[in-house]
Amino acid sequence: MNVGLIWAQTPDCVIGADNAIPWRLPEDTAHFKAATLGHPVVMGRKTWISLPPRFRPLVGRRNIVVTRDPEWATEGAERAGSIAEALELAAASSPRAAPTGTAWVIGGGEIYRAALEHATMLSVTEVEATVDGDVYAPAVDASWTVSEDTGWQSSTSGLRYRIRRYTR
Repeated sequence: MNVGLIWAQTPDCVIGADNAIPWRLPEDTAHFKAATLGHPVVMGRKTWISLPPRFRPLVGRRNIVVTRDPEWATEGAERAGSIAEALELAAASSPRAAPTGTAWVIGGGEIYRAALEHATMLSVTEVEATVDGDVYAPAVDASWTVSEDTGWQSSTSGLRYRIRRYTR
């Protein structure tokens, strides 16, 4: 199974502030949906909580939430105690979602760092913005190669962005 990590970040690697994304970028939201739809998504409990209730669970995706709390349970999500357990769940067939070749890790920072060693691809939206944040993306080191780059584009929100796919 392929494991992809998908996130948007500033040049300073900020991905979040106060348990929210500190910018509005509709094109990245559309990219996120297109990439993850039909695939299992793995996220931390804080990311699950950060999703507006009307979007939980993410429709058309098997939602797997990593948490250390063995009692945590909520409708529409499966609990995993670790990244390894979450990826095992994602690889297993489910009556709700057909098994697919890719599982997407969708955050947050701690989950990305834990999953990075399992990843075969990254989808990183670079947002040209300066914001204060409290959650950061993991470093993309020299073991990763840019395999696709959309080039800089202008968002309807006024921000500039580009989407880069990395493989190793």
